[in-house]
Amino acid sequence: MTPGKKLQGLVAATVTPMTPDGQINLSVIRQYVDYLVSEQNVKNVFVNGTTGEGLSLNIQERKQLAEEWVCQGKDKLDHVIIHVGALSLPESQELARHAAAIGASAIAVIAPFFFKPTKKDELIAFLQKVASEAPAVPFYYYHIPPLTGVTIRVEELLDGIKERIPTFQGVKFSDTDLLDLAQCINKNEREQFVFLYGVDEVRTPPLHLLILFLVWYFSGSTYNYLGRKANLMLQAFAKPDLALAQKYQFLTGEFLNFVIKLGFGVAQTKAVMSFVSGIPMGPPRLPLVDASEEFIVKAKAKLDSIMWPDGD
Repeated sequence: MTPGKKLQGLVAATVTPMTPDGQINLSVIRQYVDYLVSEQNVKNVFVNGTTGEGLSLNIQERKQLAEEWVCQGKDKLDHVIIHVGALSLPESQELARHAAAIGASAIAVIAPFFFKPTKKDELIAFLQKVASEAPAVPFYYYHIPPLTGVTIRVEELLDGIKERIPTFQGVKFSDTDLLDLAQCINKNEREQFVFLYGVDEVRTPPLHLLILFLVWYFSGSTYNYLGRKANLMLQAFAKPDLALAQKYQFLTGEFLNFVIKLGFGVAQTKAVMSFVSGIPMGPPRLPLVDASEEFIVKAKAKLDSIMWPDGD
């Protein structure tokens, strides 16, 4: 990792490679890192999150994965963010201490989603108890209400949060409520919090493009295999060449729309990543089931058929 370097650009929400019998496969993480850096120009990762099946892994597995990503990412990746959220506060605290000890760039925490916080102060209290176990490590709140059912608006959460959590750095914002996100950005001039936008499929309309460009940080599963295209989109927008930027957006959206109609989740992401990268990502862990052969054939054909502006 690169200490002190500002987080910017794409953050790949990594999948967890598994063997055919469902055990974590640490042996391919080095190859995974090299692939992200050399093939996708992605140098930031978010480990053990939703795409990484973090909540389906036990504590020891999560620690082993965190250690391997930090180890293999040394001098190659800029940032390795470790998700340490759990339903159990002591487990989340243990994972936070471990992430700090191994030199993670930052930690993130999802809202508990069985016994749910219903008020801002309840959620902040939980987050603060975890963040305090890694007092020198930047801290992110992982906001994903479609899965957690915790709908406390981020705009509300940010008010006064730095006083409660001094290491608070920002939010991985995985929700389609762009009004909430826009209000966060509008009110963020003083604090300069980071917002990692994590809904890959919401990148098409021009207004969304403008809002997300103002964020300038993106965290999602598609950057595992479409990171180079996303980087070209951002470069085009920065020129600005809006027509070219939107062309990349629409083509990415075309692929996502196609696979979403087939049924697209963690298992299918692992399948796409496997055939694009050549790295065997293996099956997901139950209760998720492996992608069908029909999905793999159709998804590969669709991706191969897309005529990208860069000719690749």
